[in-house]
Amino acid sequence: MAIDIEVAYALPDKQAIIPLTVDEKTTVLEAIEQSGIQQEFPNCEIKEGFVGIWSKPVKMDAALKSGDRIEIYRALTADPKANRRQKAKEA
Repeated sequence: MAIDIEVAYALPDKQAIIPLTVDEKTTVLEAIEQSGIQQEFPNCEIKEGFVGIWSKPVKMDAALKSGDRIEIYRALTADPKANRRQKAKEA
C-alpha cells in the first residue's frame, strides 16, 4: 500500500517541501533518498540525530505513516543561551 509523505529542508534563504508517495514499508532514510533533496541542496548532510518527523527526532530506520513530514535539521551556528546572555548584557 502507498502512503503520502513530505520531506522538508530549509536554509536561511531557501527551503523545500517535497511531496512523495512511497510504499508503507519505506524507512525515513529511504524516503529522503527517494525525494532527491540532496540534488537540490548538495551540502545537506543526512545523519542520525538531525532528522525528525513533525519536530520529533527519529532514527533513520523508523517506519513512516501517511501524512508524515520528514524534517532534515541543520547544526546550530550559534549557542542560543550564549546569544541571550549577550543580548541581556547589551540591554
